Amino acid sequence: MKKLTLALLSLAAAASSLTAQETTYNVDPVHSYVFVRAIHFGAGQNYARFNKVSGSVVFNEADPSKSSVNIEVQAESVDTANAKRDEHLKSPDFLNAKQFPTITFKSTKVEKKADKLFAVTGDFTLRGQTKSITTEFRVIGFGKGPDGTALAGGEVMFKLKRSDFGVTFMVGPISDEVEVLVAIEGKAAKK
Repeated sequence: MKKLTLALLSLAAAASSLTAQETTYNVDPVHSYVFVRAIHFGAGQNYARFNKVSGSVVFNEADPSKSSVNIEVQAESVDTANAKRDEHLKSPDFLNAKQFPTITFKSTKVEKKADKLFAVTGDFTLRGQTKSITTEFRVIGFGKGPDGTALAGGEVMFKLKRSDFGVTFMVGPISDEVEVLVAIEGKAAKK
């Protein structure tokens, strides 16, 4: 009986330690960024930032395949430092932000490729159209905030063709392919 009790306690401790290795990090909108860039008339890069990003990253250190990424960006929050251009980007010519207020990414598969590098496949939705994409998510690091809350950060950069999502206005003068940088810092959710 003593051996069975010890075995059960050992199993419980092992299960507890595996659970402890999975942490949910809620996106900190103050320290997270989404940037997009496109080539303008073949001459230079034009940049936009989205100021409202939310979501969560579940990181399972013991079994990365159980990790997940869920990011939501508010289309209305696009910011190019030019109000007239911002309004045009929000219009049906580009984001159609009134009809499609969010841009989302929801992972369907996470694979570890190397230390702090993961292949993340998921559903990317823009203007109501969803396509599966695979990106490389790089973990930047882990730390603690001033209040002791666990922090984690990572980033991903990927390219997409905007025409694949119905954004066809001025393809040619403005590049069809755009680059997206998502830099996320998250705070561990309280249990």
